[in-house]
Amino acid sequence: MVKELAISTRGLTKQFEKHVAVNDVDLDIQMGEVYGLIGPNGAGKTTLIRMLATAEEPTTGEIYINGDRLGNFHELNPSFKRRLGYLPDDYPLYEDLTVWDYLDYFARLYRLREPRRTQRLHEVLELVQLGNKRHSQISTLSRGMKQRLSLARTIIHEPILLLLDEPVSGLDPIARMQFREIIKALQEAGMTILISSHVLSDLAELCTSVGIMELGFLVESTSLTKLYQRLSKQQVFISTLGNLEVLVRELKKNPWVEEYELILNKNTVRINFSGTEEDCADLLRSLINSNIPVTDFHCTQEDLETIFLKLGHKQAS
Repeated sequence: MVKELAISTRGLTKQFEKHVAVNDVDLDIQMGEVYGLIGPNGAGKTTLIRMLATAEEPTTGEIYINGDRLGNFHELNPSFKRRLGYLPDDYPLYEDLTVWDYLDYFARLYRLREPRRTQRLHEVLELVQLGNKRHSQISTLSRGMKQRLSLARTIIHEPILLLLDEPVSGLDPIARMQFREIIKALQEAGMTILISSHVLSDLAELCTSVGIMELGFLVESTSLTKLYQRLSKQQVFISTLGNLEVLVRELKKNPWVEEYELILNKNTVRINFSGTEEDCADLLRSLINSNIPVTDFHCTQEDLETIFLKLGHKQAS
């Protein structure tokens, strides 16, 4: 088994009575990656993560973590579990404890000894921006603070692989932004991170690779860059002071313009454009030379959410 892989599965399957939740999944995640797991509810994401976290035993298949094969789940070496940090989407907090006592409790469970234990508590509290809340009772924290505290508990023992199941669910935009910054810091420190989320804009900003699950199958697994290159169409938005029909007539002459859509309330045309950056510059030049009064011209690409929806339609058809 290749040592550069943080996670590798072969034929991984989980069946609950007649329902197959995860079906014959081959998954490879390189060390140091942030890998985003995408899919609708019931696709098998949580079951897959639970098997990787040793919280659920596979029906069939093999799991390798950093090249070492998981054997009997009931006889796992404790040192093996120390490599993993697992944050499920419904992990309870002990509301009557203070932030410090909560983290200290888990640090002791992982057998962190002084002076390292106190040092580690200060480190994670600083990382999750809760240093000023260390003496506060957990019940007084906001939802975002509680989620950051849960993450601190997950990494208190310095795992090398972090498994996060819907960690930003229900958080407001500011709390999500704070959580993203923490994840980026953990990746920069060398941690491999697998994260599932329905907030695809967050994954697009965080991830190096993505996997898309449908009905228990891993239907797509690739780097984000390759996914965009293959499935994300380049779009150009062009606004004009003049007549839209004149603009459209000019656009139809360009061989790289595949289709267009009128945005009437903004006197704008959106086009799908298959050319290069140089071709895009030539298009703008040709419009100006044709005396089209262009007021805005900007290029963009279809985002991860659009790609996911397109793939979903392909699977359904």
